[in-house]
Amino acid sequence: MGHFFIFAMALTKEKKVAIVDKLGAALKDAQSVVFVHFKGLSVANTNAMRKELRKRGVGYTVAKKTLMRRAIAEIKPEGTEPELQGEVAIAYGVDPVVPASSIAEFAKEHADNLAIVGGIFEGRYMSQSEMRTIASIPPMQTLRGMFVNVINSPIAGLVVALNAVAEKRSA
Repeated sequence: MGHFFIFAMALTKEKKVAIVDKLGAALKDAQSVVFVHFKGLSVANTNAMRKELRKRGVGYTVAKKTLMRRAIAEIKPEGTEPELQGEVAIAYGVDPVVPASSIAEFAKEHADNLAIVGGIFEGRYMSQSEMRTIASIPPMQTLRGMFVNVINSPIAGLVVALNAVAEKRSA
């Protein structure tokens, strides 16, 4: 049996510029960015997650942190960048909540392999706890349903009360 050696080739300057440009373009339109610590997630699980994220309109990119920082610098977020240790990817999208809630959902399934470590929301760096709070906000469709229920509850109570008054008067 022969031995195989895999050499990690350094990225060329052109390749680095292309990565930064691609990330910069994606982040320019993003309403929120989630920094995702990942480690040991299988290729199959990573591919399944990417596919589901794409369906939800969420991009997911793994790149060197130095290149991510260069791309992020172009959108000039306010505040202090959260500490990014280990292997970090970014999830981003035009919906302000979906990237964080989607990653949080996958992190529940793969708690040992995925974690939200911070992000950017409305042009400002967010801590891990702030991004987890954003991740807990229900989707817009759910919020609309909750709002309709809140509006209809007093109306339903008023209808019941008026019906009771009408029944008393007719009796």
